[in-house]
Formats: sequence, C-alpha cells, structure tokens
Amino acid sequence: MGILYIKKFWCVCVCVCETIPDRTSNRPTITGVELHVSQMTMNTEQDSAFEDSTTTTLIEVAQQTVGNNITSLSSHGASFYFQCTVLVVTVVGLAAKGMVLYAMVASKQHKKRALIFNQNVLDLAQCLFLGVQCSVRLSNIYLDGTTGYWLCMLLFNDCFNWGAYLGSVINLAAISIERYLHIVHHVWAKKNLHNWMIYSTIAFTWIAGIGIAIAAIIPTSAVVNGVCFARWFFESPAAQKAFGIWNFLSFYVIILSIFAFCYGRILMAIRRQAKVMAVTKNARGLI
Repeated sequence: MGILYIKKFWCVCVCVCETIPDRTSNRPTITGVELHVSQMTMNTEQDSAFEDSTTTTLIEVAQQTVGNNITSLSSHGASFYFQCTVLVVTVVGLAAKGMVLYAMVASKQHKKRALIFNQNVLDLAQCLFLGVQCSVRLSNIYLDGTTGYWLCMLLFNDCFNWGAYLGSVINLAAISIERYLHIVHHVWAKKNLHNWMIYSTIAFTWIAGIGIAIAAIIPTSAVVNGVCFARWFFESPAAQKAFGIWNFLSFYVIILSIFAFCYGRILMAIRRQAKVMAVTKNARGLI
C-alpha cells in the first residue's frame, strides 16, 4: 500500500510540474495522459485564473487514470492467480475421482451402487469442464466473430460446468431418497424399486442438469469487446430476480429439505432398530 501511494504522489507531482506555465509563451506544457483532456477543456488564450482551474482538473484526471491503471493491473494479477489455483484444484480432483471410479469398477461395485458411481462421474465431468474453462481463460483469447461467439457459448460461460454441478445436486437428492426407501421402507423398496428406475434417474440427472444450464445461460450470455459475459443479459430486472429466486428454491431450499427429511427419518429408524435389538438382547440374557 505504501508503494501504491508513493506512485500516485509521484504521478501527481509530475502532472503539476508539466502544467506550470512557460514564462516565454504564457502557455502550459501538456504531455502524456493530459493531451486529449487539454485539447477539449483548455483554451491557450485564457487568463491565468482559468489556467489554474484547468491545472486542477488535469491533476484530478491524472490521479484517476493512474489509480485505474494500477487497480486494473492488480485485479488482473489476482484473477490470474485465482485461475491458476482453481486449475490446480481441478487437476487434483480429476486424479482423486479417477481413482475412486477405477476402484469401483475394479471391485464391480459400479453396478450395485449405480447412483454413487454416477455421482463420481458427474464430479469428474465437473472437474474436467472447469479445468478446460480455466485453461482457456488463462490463454487470454480475444473473442471475435462467429468463432468467438461459440467459444463463449461452449467454453467461457460455465454452461457445461454448471450443468454437471446441477446434475450432481439432483443425483445427491436421488441417493438420499434411495437410501431412505431401502432403510425406512425396506419391504416396499425390495418389491417395487427396480433397476430401470435407477438408470432412468441417472439419465434424468444428466439431461436435467445440462438442459437447465443451457436454457438459463446461453440466452443471457454475449460477447462484448472480446470478453464473454455469462448470465448478464436478462430481458428485464424482474426476469433476473425471478431466475435467482427459482434457482435458490430449487437447488438449495428443496434439496436441503430432502436431505433433512430423508436422513432424519433414517436416523429415527436406526435408533428404533437399536432399541429393539437392545431389548431382544436383554430378553435373551434373562432366559
């Protein structure tokens, strides 16, 4: 912070020195950042009072310009390091999820635990899409024309990454419901819960996740001055607010409610079974 203030003070001093009137021509010397401002705001034939006010304006412009440049550079550096950190995390996530999937396939648990296997596949896909997105952003590609538009729609705007995330959230809810049925309603689940239902749920998680992401992101994304902006351009503020409320209710409130209900009932059933087993054990001990 001290270096930042020193740079600003130095630039202000340079601007003040450069705008001191020349004794021979009664005209201020203007260079650098101040040239385009002075051409519009400064008349070379004005008196000294007007000349002083113009000098103050130039100092303010110089301060704002230097501050904006330094802020832009610092924010760009922070974004670069953040993208690098996310890329490292995605690589670690890819390796971890790859090992989990390999272990499940090697032990032949991917068929018995289809929803859990699908959860790991969705997490792997999310890490993959996020890694590709960070790599493309680090390359600092200027988006232009049709190619830039499709790069924005497919890679830069979080479409597939967010779709995999939504699919994983839906799949977590499906896992909770499946465990609830198997533990709390074991007899019903054994008779009525078939494999085709599980596989249909797996397909639904992928279709719903990617479909919702495409419908929500692509119409609200655009390329502006070579930069991709995702979920920025809604039809109206009311539409943006409605989307935010729907997203919060669908993927936070409802999902958390399913978790609370299913695992709460599972915990109650486990405690009930534990009490029954304790009573049975005590009865056998008395006999």
